Amino acid sequence: QLRLVESGGGFVQPGGSLRLSCAASTYTFDYYSVGWFRQAPGKEREGVSCINSSDNGTNYADSVKGRFTISRDNAKNTFYLEMNNLQPEDTAVYYCAALRRTFRPCVSLSEADFGVWGQGTQVTVSS
Repeated sequence: QLRLVESGGGFVQPGGSLRLSCAASTYTFDYYSVGWFRQAPGKEREGVSCINSSDNGTNYADSVKGRFTISRDNAKNTFYLEMNNLQPEDTAVYYCAALRRTFRPCVSLSEADFGVWGQGTQVTVSS
């Protein structure tokens, strides 16, 4: 059964960078399109980015385009979110997730499409 564990959150000043990692527990990790979501205090969880299982195609929320980069290393059963030029509005709990169905592309950042979730990692951006 697929399980996901995030790491890499922390505190950073505006303009700084962090890299989040999400380790998968199964050798079938490469079957899944995966993504990142975040939830800020008092707000609903929102999609940040996702990457396909097959062609490594990616989607990004408009708010992070040009600043965040998603990638995956199937040999390590791990995917990443590189976050640059972080701003206070990026402060949130970040969750990694995998699509419910295998061998499907990530065509949107709809939370309903994702069926496996990590526990979340806090990212705080403040001066």
